[in-house]
Amino acid sequence: MKKIPVTIPYFTEDEENAVKKVLQSGWVAQGPVVAEFEDAIANYEGVKYGVATTSCTTSLHLAMVTSGIERGMDVFAPAFTFVATVNTIVESGATPVLIDVSQNTYNIDTNKIIEKIRSNYKEKQGKLINKETGNVLWGIVPVHQFGLCCDILEINHIAKEYDLKIIEDAACALGARIGKVHEGGFGNTSCISFHPRKSITTGEGGMVLTNDESLAKKMRELRSHGSSVSADARHAGKGFLLPEFNDAGYNYRMTDIQAAVGLAQIKKLDYILEAKRKRSKLYDSLIKENLPELITPYVPENYYHTYQSYVCMLDYKVLGLNSVDEGGEYRNILLSELEDIGIATRQGTHAVHTLGYYKNRFGYKPDELPNAYACDRLSITLPLYVQMTDEDQEYVVKMIRNIIDKMRQGSIYGDNCK
Repeated sequence: MKKIPVTIPYFTEDEENAVKKVLQSGWVAQGPVVAEFEDAIANYEGVKYGVATTSCTTSLHLAMVTSGIERGMDVFAPAFTFVATVNTIVESGATPVLIDVSQNTYNIDTNKIIEKIRSNYKEKQGKLINKETGNVLWGIVPVHQFGLCCDILEINHIAKEYDLKIIEDAACALGARIGKVHEGGFGNTSCISFHPRKSITTGEGGMVLTNDESLAKKMRELRSHGSSVSADARHAGKGFLLPEFNDAGYNYRMTDIQAAVGLAQIKKLDYILEAKRKRSKLYDSLIKENLPELITPYVPENYYHTYQSYVCMLDYKVLGLNSVDEGGEYRNILLSELEDIGIATRQGTHAVHTLGYYKNRFGYKPDELPNAYACDRLSITLPLYVQMTDEDQEYVVKMIRNIIDKMRQGSIYGDNCK
């Protein structure tokens, strides 16, 4: 049976050699290689400062606590996103307010942001106050989902109009851009991920990008327990005394081992992105020719999609089904059948308001955020990685076609799938 995973990181001997060099140096914790990696990523994205961390989750948390997010504040976030986006708002003490997304782009719907402000908030002494809870609206944490920038230009306009702040969750979006402006270059703090499913990886890891020197300095201190001096800087002088600690911080430090992998990876990034974009175009073509039941990803004009994942949608109406829920049941059967023949797939990501913690704590109902709910139930992530061949992609599409045909004929799971 042919095995096709949902993704495979793209490594060569470069990563192995880079790690060997770090191991031989004897310095494997956060040190000079991390600093070099920070500079490489920041330069690539056209931003002044990078602050490496253990994950995008810890990057988001670090960005939030240094930006003043705290208890008694509301923070807008898209309802269709990996749960870490919203978890970090909760961990910062604030209250997440979920905003529906566009089914076309999977990104936060800017019209819904304005609707929520006008219906749920009142202005008092220059601040937006939640009419029900009294919380102050801090700002917005938009997500650049699956490697496609959200409408960050309009979000910046809204933030300016209502005096809100922004932290961009760009976990999936290293290298994504609108025109010539990269993620991270739109005037806000942003956070990226180096998880193995991302375009480049350090195993686990993340980074905050900012043009604010004082903010970068504060984040560097807090990621290392609140230390006023980094370990490598201390050991460069006389390192027998511990540094001063003026804040209670965290251990969010990336290691030089991870950063060495990252430095080898960043040199391949342009190749990786173009390879994945080429494969995504082939999927577009194959699906349009063979699978009218699937809706291919939408890319607005002048946007550069990096396709961290290739996420399409099941069109339940084309299948003759009556609802998103019926479509979701159908989607799950389809993905289960694909898994049984060795083709790994995933749903796109979560509709956060349907997850237990957020449903129970905040009382969200599924139909309250209908587009996010539809994306949760109908999205399909197809296998995508540099090492794929045209034949692999043709096989994936052929197997989907075969399974849908069998479901329509009732030979898989009976009449419910016709």
